[in-house]
Amino acid sequence: MGILSGQSDFFGLDIGTSALRAVELKGGGQVKALAHYSYMPIEGTAALSDSALDRQKVSQAIRELIKQSGIDTKNVAVNLPSQKVFTTTVDLDRIMEADLAKTIRYQADSIIPTPIAQSKVDFLVIGDSPIDPKKIEVLLSSVPNNFIEDRLEILEAAGLNAIAMESDSMALARSLTSPEVALPQMVLDIGNTTTDLVIVISGVPRLTRSISTGLQAIIRAAMQQPGIDAAQATQYVMKFGLGRDKLEGQIYQAILPTIDGLMNEIEKSIQFFHGRYGAAKIDRIIVTGAASVLPELPLYIANKFGLNVEIGNSWRNVSVPVDKQNELLAQSNHFAVAVGMAERD
Repeated sequence: MGILSGQSDFFGLDIGTSALRAVELKGGGQVKALAHYSYMPIEGTAALSDSALDRQKVSQAIRELIKQSGIDTKNVAVNLPSQKVFTTTVDLDRIMEADLAKTIRYQADSIIPTPIAQSKVDFLVIGDSPIDPKKIEVLLSSVPNNFIEDRLEILEAAGLNAIAMESDSMALARSLTSPEVALPQMVLDIGNTTTDLVIVISGVPRLTRSISTGLQAIIRAAMQQPGIDAAQATQYVMKFGLGRDKLEGQIYQAILPTIDGLMNEIEKSIQFFHGRYGAAKIDRIIVTGAASVLPELPLYIANKFGLNVEIGNSWRNVSVPVDKQNELLAQSNHFAVAVGMAERD
């Protein structure tokens, strides 16, 4: 499911809010071999900016990233950030496949937040509706045309050919969950500025949300302590996390309201999911992203919801060189989207 689609040698590109990541895989089958990968920080808000100058900066950074990585193909599958993608599930009457696209487009006009004439709309038929077995369940996504055009401009200026654009949620589901697992799994990508929440069944997202809390919000909360500047707050948050006995509990007490605010949003999503899918209980939570490695945070989440929590391994379906395994595992929480884009069939 993607706004564009194509088959060729390509690499996966994640244009994140704070960094660029590129991953190229080789070979076929379920497990592909890692050919190249690279990571490069980007400054400010350039990645999501409407400014032509910022788009030029991102294009230049992508050129440097590709040169650094050793990737030689110009074909790229690039992510669409969750903040820019509207995704929902809808229930439709069973109709002829030939009429489905027209019906979905008609239905989408009253569902998506932007005018349909100004949006790219895509859909995926999931199966039977959990609400009404006489209907089908469809995953519906839309993206504003102007954002697609801006992203294409960035890629073309970097000398690249976009063969696919796909939401972060689809990439996360592909890299961190298995289509063979029928039990619902939640992916939490706790990034620099936002948290992407995706509940996946059999490899397909059923509920997606972008929550405006990320690592920077946690760091800002730590800065409320007297005498702690941004650099110190970052160091303390990354080193101590939710450790109650560190620095006499000062960091714990400072960041707990922000963490609990995020937990409340997660709880709302769980309740919404249960309201639609009834007896389908979430089996586990898979955490990734910049804040996923904060000490005690995975355990805090596990205790909060009474669920198994695991640190996601972005490389779980990728064959990597033995001498790179430790290095790649240490960076795994930053590469889930890029790997998911590179794993597209």
